[in-house]
Amino acid sequence: MIPTRYEELLGMLDEIDPIRYALSRNYTDGAVTRLSPYISRGLFSTRQIAKSILNKKYRWQQVECLIKELAWRDYFQQVWRVLKNDINLDIKQTQQNVKHHDLPKVILEANTGITSIDTHIQSLYEHGYMHNHVRMYVASICCNIAQSHWLTPAQWMYYHLLDADWGSNALSWQWVCGSFSSKKYFANQENINRFTRSNQHQTFLDTDYEALEKMSVPLSLQHTTNFEARTPLPETPLPIFNPELPVYLYTFYNLDPLWDSQVKANRVLILEPSMFEQYPVKKESIDFMLSLSRNIVDIQVYTGEFAHLSAAFPQYTFHFKEHPLSAHFYGVEHSREWMFEEVKGYYPSFSAYWKKCQTHLQQLK
Repeated sequence: MIPTRYEELLGMLDEIDPIRYALSRNYTDGAVTRLSPYISRGLFSTRQIAKSILNKKYRWQQVECLIKELAWRDYFQQVWRVLKNDINLDIKQTQQNVKHHDLPKVILEANTGITSIDTHIQSLYEHGYMHNHVRMYVASICCNIAQSHWLTPAQWMYYHLLDADWGSNALSWQWVCGSFSSKKYFANQENINRFTRSNQHQTFLDTDYEALEKMSVPLSLQHTTNFEARTPLPETPLPIFNPELPVYLYTFYNLDPLWDSQVKANRVLILEPSMFEQYPVKKESIDFMLSLSRNIVDIQVYTGEFAHLSAAFPQYTFHFKEHPLSAHFYGVEHSREWMFEEVKGYYPSFSAYWKKCQTHLQQLK
């Protein structure tokens, strides 16, 4: 079982080894943090994790790799914050060589013939987790080998991930397919064998990169299927409020148990059906979210639209954290905790964003 008690999660945070992470993170058995589901659900901020690591007095060279990877997450969030729903469109340029807008059938069935890929897809279905390197492999197979447009396969992966974060997911897929980067990302069988510690040959990826980039769509990837999903949400009554207290709204993306915890307030996890219709996740993700929400004292759960909740309680002041999917909320908006509070806005590349972040490293340290 994936842990959900905040005290246990703090233990996971304390156990991070940035040195081992830097040496092994690209391997599927590497020393990754496994904190992504808790960052995505807003339990931990990137700044909180960075501060926890830096407080242990590592040398900067020992932690830079992990801090930089955390910055990638903030970068994608900043792009989403600025572009909003436009991240669902090809951002920098149109994805090239697109044959369809569906999902390769063998990906859905975990039957690509590449054993390590199929194993990790099955694990995604069973556990809601996929190593970041494997996510890139799968995205490259879908977009750059099977020539699928990125959107539907990205929705399929998001649906199954416990760390479902549409900004990070969609923009990672766009980075792989070349619509949000300068070139497409390819990985051949030799690369997959190395980082998954496998030894498979004679697959459609068992070739050099020049041939890989020019190959026709393999027969096994030509059969496609549409991907449609829905999210089962709990049925709930209207919450019961103390009329003397403000209302703090939590969402799928904000379950921070420390958020103004010293303030007496009505605290509500709002699940908007419209959001989950646009970005569906599976039942296990909802169960995981609900379990995490129990770290928030006296939390109530409400399934319904913000418009309905605010109309039912017009006399209350609503507090919420900034997020692209909460842009229609009104009341008192609280800033999210960014790793580099001074670096905000749209940057056309991560390198440009990171260059700006580096000018504020001293404040972080």
